[in-house]
Parts: sequence; C-alpha cells; structure tokens
Amino acid sequence: MTKEATKTSSRRRVLSGLAALPLVSIVSSRARGAEFVWKYATGQDPTHPVNLRAAEAIARIREATGGRVEINLFPANQLGSDTDLISQARSGGVEILNISSSILATLVPSCGMLNTGFAFPDYDHVWRAMDGAFGDHVRAQIVKSGLFVTDKIWNNGFRQVSSSTRKITTPDSIKGFKIRVPVAPMLTSLFQSLGASPTPINFNEVYSALQTKIVEGQENALPLIYTTKLYEVQTSIAMTDHVWDGFWVVGNRRAFAGLPADLRAIVAKEIDRSAIEQRQDVVKLSDTLRADLQAKGITFVDVDRAAFRDTLGKSGFYKNWQAKFGDELWNKLQDVVGPL
Repeated sequence: MTKEATKTSSRRRVLSGLAALPLVSIVSSRARGAEFVWKYATGQDPTHPVNLRAAEAIARIREATGGRVEINLFPANQLGSDTDLISQARSGGVEILNISSSILATLVPSCGMLNTGFAFPDYDHVWRAMDGAFGDHVRAQIVKSGLFVTDKIWNNGFRQVSSSTRKITTPDSIKGFKIRVPVAPMLTSLFQSLGASPTPINFNEVYSALQTKIVEGQENALPLIYTTKLYEVQTSIAMTDHVWDGFWVVGNRRAFAGLPADLRAIVAKEIDRSAIEQRQDVVKLSDTLRADLQAKGITFVDVDRAAFRDTLGKSGFYKNWQAKFGDELWNKLQDVVGPL
C-alpha cells in the first residue's frame, strides 16, 4: 500500500470507526426514568469528530449514572445558529453547547485572544497555553459570564483560507478579497488588517453564501471544510494556519448546579475524556485530508506565514489587541508563544 493510500485508509478508520456508536446517541429519545434530560447542541456536521466523540461521552454518562442523566445530541445547528445557541445556553433552552472560541468571544471577549493571528506555531504551544495559566484565565472569564465550562477545550484546528475566485499566495493577493468570517471581532479585525473585505456570517449560512457568490471565500480548518462539503463551492485552499481555534463546551449554570455532586463529576469527567480523544482525531484528519480534497479538485497553496504575520504587525494589529485585552492576559499568552 502506498503512503497516500495508507493515510487515506487511516482517515477513513477515524471517521467510520467512530461513527458506529454515535448515530444511536444523536437520535436517542428521552429515556424512561431519567431524572435529568438535557439537550447538547453543536454547529458541526454529524460526521465531524466533535459530534462523534460527544456522542461517546453521552453514552458513557448514561451508563455511569445508571440512566439518571440522559443527554440528547443535536448537531448541525438543528436548534439554531451559533449566536442563537449562546443565548439559549444562558436562558436554559439548551443545557450544553459546543461553541467555537471565535463565536463565544461575542459574549466573553477574552475568548477571542485564542484567535490572535499567527500566534501559535504548532499544537505543542496550543495545548501548553490552553491547559495552563492562559486557559485557566479564559475559563474564569467564561464562568463570570454566567455559564459553566468544562476543563478541556476541544480542537477546531488551524484555520485555512479557501477561495472560488483567486489563489491566495501572498499578503498582497488577499487585498480586497471578499471572505466570510464568523461573527467574531478578532477574525474580522485580522482580515481587515490584511486588506481583505471580511463579512461576518453565521456558519449555517456559509454554504449558500459561497454558492451565490455573496462572498468569494471563507476560512476554516480542513476537517470542517471536508465534513460540510464546502469544497463543492470552492476551488483552492491556502494553507495559512492563520489562527488556531477551539471548541468550548459550555452550558447553563443552573442546570449543571442542579445535578447532584456525583453526577456533575461524571458529566465533567466524560466530556473532558472525549475532548482529549477528539483533539487527536482532528490532528490525524488534518494530516490526511489534503490528499482527499485534492482528489475532489481543490488546489492547495503553501504560503509564507511569516510574510502574513509581518503584514499584521505593520498594521498595528498586535498593539491594538494588546491594548484591548490588557497586559496581564497578553503576557500569559506570550509566556508560551513568545513576543507578538
């Protein structure tokens, strides 16, 4: 078997191997005799690792609690757009929400600092920051917003820029580029600083916005581009790794506090276990999806990331955001990644 065939086979094992159990969990109905019945909402396709691992956690929680806690998983924005779901989590419309840091930043501004342009050179630096003092600080801010949050952030991956009209090769080539971004101040600022024309659009509207040419391109990690078939309405992907993004598992604090202490511990433990497993799923998928997307007609461009970072620095991007976040949090990030 060739090296590429081995990679493709590995990717398929990750997706198909995990998919057996979750389909039951995703569509499970209210269990008879359950004392606590929760909704768990996500914005990702059912085949995305974030849902596959969440479904496994749900099954373990059901078993470990003897059926006292029943959680039903609603993927793919079934219960509303990402920004709607944040409001529902705060009001109790949903008990648990998997939400990207870039979107949660609209409620908890410090979450946006995870998306600081070209801050993380690799995953080693990501996990040192997120499982250390920097992540602790951000989690504390999430709690202050009125939500509960689990300890381990999930992996959304390094984001890349896709396009249907032009190849993004240098900072100059992105000038004037109409790109969809999440409803997220940091990412809007990043692309404005590069000279692009960012348009904030909720993710459930992205495919149609690309299809109808409201925007030329978008930016997301390869697993999300693949599982939501955005490659059908794009022609090229620039491997910019411009930001790393993670998924926070947050929820309604009253619902979580309403669980007996032993059940709270089980829920938190099993969700964090799946977070660690999902982190590696996304790394493995990202390593193999390039060949799969090329087979579907996508052209890849490897860019000079340093050139993009230099352009951001000259625009005042880093100085402006340091002033907004404050030196304390900014320095916690720099303690891991170095000067920005």
